[in-house]
Amino acid sequence: MPSLTTVLMQEAERFNKLLKVLHESLQTLEKAIKGFVVMSDALEAIFNSFLNNQVPTLWASKGYLSTKTLGYWIIDFQHRIDFIQTWLNKGLPRSSWLSGLFFPQSFLTGTLQTHARRYNLPIDSLKIDFQIMPITVVQKRIYDLHLAGAAEVFVDILIFL
Repeated sequence: MPSLTTVLMQEAERFNKLLKVLHESLQTLEKAIKGFVVMSDALEAIFNSFLNNQVPTLWASKGYLSTKTLGYWIIDFQHRIDFIQTWLNKGLPRSSWLSGLFFPQSFLTGTLQTHARRYNLPIDSLKIDFQIMPITVVQKRIYDLHLAGAAEVFVDILIFL
């Protein structure tokens, strides 16, 4: 299996675990609010986090590092899911959102492994170099285009012009 496919599968697994925690805690909290189950300390902590516009500790412990308030964290989470979903459906994008990953170091290592295998080079002899481009890729813009059903080619043209 290609190195970057392994990275993608690991990232998807992490996001799926976080999604499961979110769904289960929200469903249980809804039942507690309606009185169908007992409001536990953990559920009350989630509820209080919502009131204070904070990411619940349960979610943060299973998620990625972030200092965002709850509202911005949810938006950021949607963008991250979209990035992973697009990668799954359409293949590796021309531009990758490193900070949108749980473990960006694995992506960088996977990139080196892919290059080393393709050109039959020892991975220890490789290093990552970069050039700063005069553009800014805004993940919200990409997300909005995906919601509107824009073709990926259009997204690439928009970003790299």
